[in-house]
Amino acid sequence: MIQKILKSRRDPLKPVLKYFSILTLIFLFISCAGGAKTEKKSKAASLEEHFQLAFAAAERGNLGEAVSEYKEVLKIDPKHLRAHLNLGIIYGRQEKWNQEISEYKRAIDIDPNFAEAHYNLGVAYNERGNQNEALSQYKKALQVNPNYVEAHNNLGTLYFKKGNLGEALSEYQKAIEIKPDYAKGYYNIGNVYRKKENIEEAIAAFQKASEISPNYGEAHYQLALIYFEKQEFKLAIQHADLAGRSGIVVDPKFLERLKPYR
Repeated sequence: MIQKILKSRRDPLKPVLKYFSILTLIFLFISCAGGAKTEKKSKAASLEEHFQLAFAAAERGNLGEAVSEYKEVLKIDPKHLRAHLNLGIIYGRQEKWNQEISEYKRAIDIDPNFAEAHYNLGVAYNERGNQNEALSQYKKALQVNPNYVEAHNNLGTLYFKKGNLGEALSEYQKAIEIKPDYAKGYYNIGNVYRKKENIEEAIAAFQKASEISPNYGEAHYQLALIYFEKQEFKLAIQHADLAGRSGIVVDPKFLERLKPYR
């Protein structure tokens, strides 16, 4: 009888043990989740730290250190677009052309709409003398970002080299429409007009470039040459001197021809 009573009684510790078991499971779940979040935050902080170290090293001119740090970024996140782009730019500065191009292509494989990667790939191809590939990449950059000023300018320069003056002028004009204070655009427009022998338009464009950027030596030099041809010697001397002070090496023969008019 006593045994039956004992069997029928509930163990008072069982509910307590069950309660603590549930609490333990909850604690373990929260700990795991919290640990994963902490690890993720740590990983993000580490990535950003390596990226900033790489950027700072590149700014200082320590390209080897910059390469190492960007590679650390890519170990953490192999699809980090900016790391691929910046690594490509550094390889270009190191004259490691194949590696430069490879990094831009990797960035484009990750994101085909990465306009800066297309643009820089175009620059790399142009520097290697592959104008057709450069042309293609500048166009792709502009398909993604029609307001990409430098892409319009570089595309215009390729057209200019190919003798397509109308298309060159169109691209330069698009550049200054987007960015009215883009001195290089006005300078290049001046070159087109000079090539077309539209001298007054060329003067206006070179003057605009030099107004925006008073130390634009190339623009002053072109104005000096044009004014000399127009026999406006005082203006020729003025702009030749400004070109020289801006760091341009003025042809000594041209300076000799200006001497009698000083």
